[in-house]
Amino acid sequence: MDFTAEFASCRRRRRTTTCSSSSRRSSLSPSPLLRTTWARRWLIVFLLLLLCLLAVSLLPGSSLIAKLDPGQKIFSLQSEDKYQSLVDESQFSPYNSRYSKKELQKVNQEQGADNTEAVKSMSMAQEMNRLGKVEKASKLFSHALALAPRNPHILLHYGEFLQEQVNDLVQADHFFARALAFCPAGDVDLRSKATARMQETQRKVQSIDESVLERIHQKKRKFLEVKADSAALKRAKEEAYFQYIYHTVGIEGNTMSLAQTRSILETKLAVAGKSIMEHNEILGMDAALKYINNTLVDKLGDITLEDILEIHKRVIGNVDPVEAGLFRRTQVWVGDHVPPPPSLLTMLANKFVTWLNTEVDSRRFDPVRLAALAHYKLVYIHPFVDGNGRTSRLLMNLVLMQAGYPPVIIRRSDRETYYNHLVTANEGDVRPFVRFIAHCTEKTLDAYLWATQEWTGELTMDDQGVNLPANLLENSVEQVNSDLLQRRIGRPDHWLNLAGEEKIIVAQPEEDNVIRMPGEENVVRLPGEGDVL
Repeated sequence: MDFTAEFASCRRRRRTTTCSSSSRRSSLSPSPLLRTTWARRWLIVFLLLLLCLLAVSLLPGSSLIAKLDPGQKIFSLQSEDKYQSLVDESQFSPYNSRYSKKELQKVNQEQGADNTEAVKSMSMAQEMNRLGKVEKASKLFSHALALAPRNPHILLHYGEFLQEQVNDLVQADHFFARALAFCPAGDVDLRSKATARMQETQRKVQSIDESVLERIHQKKRKFLEVKADSAALKRAKEEAYFQYIYHTVGIEGNTMSLAQTRSILETKLAVAGKSIMEHNEILGMDAALKYINNTLVDKLGDITLEDILEIHKRVIGNVDPVEAGLFRRTQVWVGDHVPPPPSLLTMLANKFVTWLNTEVDSRRFDPVRLAALAHYKLVYIHPFVDGNGRTSRLLMNLVLMQAGYPPVIIRRSDRETYYNHLVTANEGDVRPFVRFIAHCTEKTLDAYLWATQEWTGELTMDDQGVNLPANLLENSVEQVNSDLLQRRIGRPDHWLNLAGEEKIIVAQPEEDNVIRMPGEENVVRLPGEGDVL
């Protein structure tokens, strides 16, 4: 039997059957033209629905599409006006004691969308104040001011709150001054309110400032009564010398500790692990202070521009000899402050020196105020590439020392406050900076008076409870830790006290009789059984 012929005939029959079935399926399926027509119909229906939604969204009161403003940040699908309206109706209405809806919208248009939360916090603070919850109102006002520090409405109402409820006239007067500084030119009503409030507080604030200066004068007279040959005064001056250099270079970012600073000045030996730059900063301040003490303090005549240049030459002479004692020749930037261009430096520096000598001769300003103003004006001019802050603080102390004050120490822990007051002065109100310098002057005098007082031989009840320090050989770890903490808390509160900057070393016991000191890598092993002491 021929299987090949039979297999070939079967293949022909199968192929014929397949072709006929496929032709039947193709006759039953729609044509490509028909499929295209259905797609077009669905596309037309979709476009019609989209046009309907667009028309509905454009109707008045709709909030499906935001009104785009190039100057705004859009954080939601709603328009800014509608969002503000919703917030007014659901959240602001119980607290809207002074601001109407239009006023709130006006504030937000002036300050931007980010100001909404600040205005809300201010309105809630006003309601808390009306209900007699002064502490909550104070926190809400502080929150609002942190969110919008240049909002004149918040500054005005926060100042009114401080004036009426807290009786902090100094801070209230400062807020009124800032409200005037940031008030829009066209807002006559806000400007008139801030002006009227400032007139109410200005005289009282001046009286408060004068009383502080008078208290400083009394302490200065007590300081001058201390005998010049007093051993205690000599030790206090020596300690203040080390402290001044430690703090003034620390404000600029130097990482040397007080002990390391003292070691460099006394031995002139290098400290391991510290850069040459930090060593040279300390040595430069040492040279500048010696130049002022030996040459300028007892100098007859005016302070000249050459004197300031000589101070600066010694401040950074070891750090940057090329720029030392010379005005900068390029533009610099200091945070948000843009100092004058190099072309104006010589003229401004000459005007500054003329102003300083005129005020010294006229005695129109108190020495503390004059020193603070001299510091601020020289920092504002920023005549040098580097060392402007250190030179300005030295010039401030030169003015104070010529008036009989000791060199004032601005602590490195007060660096943020110090810089914030300089920023505030650049915004138009220099009085907080002057008050800060007055505070530092008073605290420095307190430190000298405390260090030079003599023991009378009498013990108080508190003195009788003082014991010898605990140690790990005689006491437990808990007793040592408790004693360390009590000694640091019980230190006298004076300006030369660095307890606030020192880390309280508290030993934490671990396994295997090992304790580690926080912030240090040294490991101390406690004696165990079998150990010979």
